[in-house]
Amino acid sequence: MGDVATHKENLVRTAMRLFRRQGYASTGLQQIVAESGAPKGSLYHYFPSGKEALGEAAVTLAGGLVREMLEAHAVKHADPSAFLRAYARTMAGWMADSDFRSGCPVATTLLETAPASPTITAAGAQAIDGWIEVIGGVFERAGVEPREARTKAQLVVAAMEGALLLARVRRSTRPILDVAKLA
Repeated sequence: MGDVATHKENLVRTAMRLFRRQGYASTGLQQIVAESGAPKGSLYHYFPSGKEALGEAAVTLAGGLVREMLEAHAVKHADPSAFLRAYARTMAGWMADSDFRSGCPVATTLLETAPASPTITAAGAQAIDGWIEVIGGVFERAGVEPREARTKAQLVVAAMEGALLLARVRRSTRPILDVAKLA
């Protein structure tokens, strides 16, 4: 039973990693199966509708991992400036670790699938809304009115996504670190 669950998790994690690096359209199911180490039959066992269902699962996983990171920073850093510095340092570290080859797996996948895939679009919207909720909560707890806190959080997410692109193009973490100046 453990191997079975591991196959599904490996498929999703491999898809997430490849979508982040190569994009959704450029990543084939054969590559995902080969790199995940899962038996080929397990792909359609867990994801009978194929790549779209795997894309939805990868976006959901990636969104959850980013939210967990944001929540951990929110617990440690009540001050929005300190929170944004920690968030930016984490994202800059991830980008540098990938040698500037990886973007956000959620944004990369959504850019290629939304709105054509309602299921992936919905998973992405849920992920991004979760990030905005966490970031907005940091601003609210610092005394910012709820509507303004949500607006600021949305701007932070938009700026970070743009900064990830600039970082890849410029091969520099500076655009990501500059997002911390939004507090």
